[in-house]
Amino acid sequence: MPGKIQKITPNLWFDTQAEEAAEFYTSLFSDSRIVRTARYGKESYDKTAEGKVMTVEFRLEGQNFVALNGGPHFKFNEAISFIVSCDDQDEVDRYWNALSEGGDEKAQQCGWLKDRFGVSWQIVPKRLHELLGSGDADSAGRVTKAMLGMKKLDIPELERAYEG
Repeated sequence: MPGKIQKITPNLWFDTQAEEAAEFYTSLFSDSRIVRTARYGKESYDKTAEGKVMTVEFRLEGQNFVALNGGPHFKFNEAISFIVSCDDQDEVDRYWNALSEGGDEKAQQCGWLKDRFGVSWQIVPKRLHELLGSGDADSAGRVTKAMLGMKKLDIPELERAYEG
């Protein structure tokens, strides 16, 4: 339905990089676009902000988001992350390489990463869920142990761990 507002929309607070982040994210995911950009007026929180980007509404894979330039008051942390479910290793590699570029290398573990804006992502192959949910506790345990030693998840290595 055109013009229908999504019931729940994640709002991401940036210092000043909302537009840059939205443009970057929409360049990575299909079915993605910038929906609308709003600018600060004369009555903004900062008198020097007039005319600058206040919010960017954007869509990633059909999911709506808002990016807000709200100033340096709040920072992202790992308490919130976005999970990207990947069909194969090529897709894992593509998202991992793009999102991790310029991010915090120390925050890379078990498929998690922080991008250059400080936003946390989990790049997870669908195959991992299949291996962990197979009903074979010993195999799932080996997969978990292998995963805990990885930064970017490696499907062939996870499958080798599953097989023992």
